[in-house]
Amino acid sequence: MLTSDMYAPGKIRLIEVPEPILSPLPPEGLTGQIVFQPETTCLCGSDLPYFNGWKEWPIEPGHSLHEMIGTVTKTNGHRWRVGDRVLGVPLMQRGLSERFVLDENRAIAIATTIPEEQALMAQPVGTALYALKKLPNMLDLDVAIVGQGPMGQIMNSVLRNMGARHIIGIDVLQSRLRISLKMGATATVCNAQQDPLLAVKRILDGQLPDVVIECVGHADQQFNLCIDLCKQAGRILFFGVPQPIVNGLRWRDLFHKNATVHTSVGPDFPRDFTLAMQCIAEGRIDVSPLITHRFPLAQVQDAFELFRDRQDGALKVIVEFPAKSQSWHSVNNSNSLA
Repeated sequence: MLTSDMYAPGKIRLIEVPEPILSPLPPEGLTGQIVFQPETTCLCGSDLPYFNGWKEWPIEPGHSLHEMIGTVTKTNGHRWRVGDRVLGVPLMQRGLSERFVLDENRAIAIATTIPEEQALMAQPVGTALYALKKLPNMLDLDVAIVGQGPMGQIMNSVLRNMGARHIIGIDVLQSRLRISLKMGATATVCNAQQDPLLAVKRILDGQLPDVVIECVGHADQQFNLCIDLCKQAGRILFFGVPQPIVNGLRWRDLFHKNATVHTSVGPDFPRDFTLAMQCIAEGRIDVSPLITHRFPLAQVQDAFELFRDRQDGALKVIVEFPAKSQSWHSVNNSNSLA
């Protein structure tokens, strides 16, 4: 079977490896396991550090993919049966393989009343729900979201459900800001064209937001901008995955604002992902504007490059594995769904 090999920064290829072996019984002290066969998957910003050249720990075969729907092909547990279709989240994001062993508790049932690619979005939506539960009641609060990639867009939608008064999406790309208004933002600011602090104050009649959410992370972190935007005694939710050391952080400015900083990683699997699936299935969150491109597994290099470079309005880039029964094509022979 095929798995990924990120053999150099910005380079990925598919290599042959043996099929995963599932023991007749789960290892002592552990829950049951399944052999999971991915079918519909998508890229996430947290996959990019591996693609770009991760140095904190070794990049291994199977890096990097963790948002996926597929089929249970074997099991030694009792939760799932062979043939069940589930949303699975592999450990350490090592899911870029045609099949792999997965703890049965790292899978949830998928909603069958919505398109599968929308059900797939329950994974990122679940991470947003987990993060936002750390904040106070958002009803009637003003919020600025720095970064309008897929996660910033999901934050827009969830905050709209939570009753925020103003939801201001901030990004350097106008193409993303056009989607923001469809995803629940009440206003947008392009900080490549205007001073974001002045623009936000104009929107809020001279005030600053109660809550600022950082949804950029990695090498492009915008935490200092979040400090500028946060009101006195306000809150900052640092959602974007940071570098190991964030240089130039203006901590004293944060200190003098008496601001509270929240971080978020590692959702509650059975609660957050199942609630996210429910919200999408019931139409409370419309994730359809996020899905912009689709590639077969054989073109995974192209998929990563387009996603990394933010080309062609890319937000959620779907990668379909050979096990996916229904192939996709467009009349223009293009990978864009826009």
